[in-house]
Amino acid sequence: MILTDTHTHLYYQTDDAKRLELIQRCSENSIGRLFLPNVDAASVPLVFSLVKSFPGICFPMLGLHPCSVKAGWEEELNIIKEAAHQQKIFAIGEIGIDLYWDKSTLPEQIRAFKTQIAWAKSLKLPIVIHCRDAFDEVFAVLESENDENLRGIFHCFTGTPEQANKVISLGFYLGIGGVVTYKNSGLDKTVAEIGLDHIVLETDSPYLTPVPYRGKPNESSYLIYVAQKVAELHQTDVETVAGITTENSKRVFDV
Repeated sequence: MILTDTHTHLYYQTDDAKRLELIQRCSENSIGRLFLPNVDAASVPLVFSLVKSFPGICFPMLGLHPCSVKAGWEEELNIIKEAAHQQKIFAIGEIGIDLYWDKSTLPEQIRAFKTQIAWAKSLKLPIVIHCRDAFDEVFAVLESENDENLRGIFHCFTGTPEQANKVISLGFYLGIGGVVTYKNSGLDKTVAEIGLDHIVLETDSPYLTPVPYRGKPNESSYLIYVAQKVAELHQTDVETVAGITTENSKRVFDV
């Protein structure tokens, strides 16, 4: 059994010994593939360092997080694009729109989002979407950019069955994480209605820690609890969930 964490900020842990412990705990829980999104130019070397230390386990993604879209973002994105020549990357992300912290930057966030979608298409890579309090805005961009080259993952999906089906209609996978284990999130009802062939698993560590560790820092080894909950909702076993979702991740990332 191999589980794939399609979204983890494992590189935030910069202590070598503690990072090794995190990787070892992943191995103990059958999490064998970790996909790492940077958030800005400064985090690119951290991602690349982890990839170099754990080849075949850690896979890099590059993009400019919507919360990092500030004055001069075009220059920062150019730095990130240059870094993509140094190391093979497997997606552009995480990119998108975040209206939780600052609605005033929406026009610039949309510009950055569309710019990076074009970049992904030019490289024939998937995109990994960050969407917070902005489903309608993100979906409007995706519809306007939709073609045979647009594909990817809707990271940290927490929406309704109707929203899930809209995402699926564009050929995107739903990134399901720790929120599915939260008692009153409602995500459990959505996931129960969505076929496993449309789902990939993620932690978004160190955030969104699943039950039974909610309230503590998240880590990729806790993906096992997400997989167990999804298995319960689909009345199947963890091995089946692992097999299908890891195959989905191979399909989207081409690795």
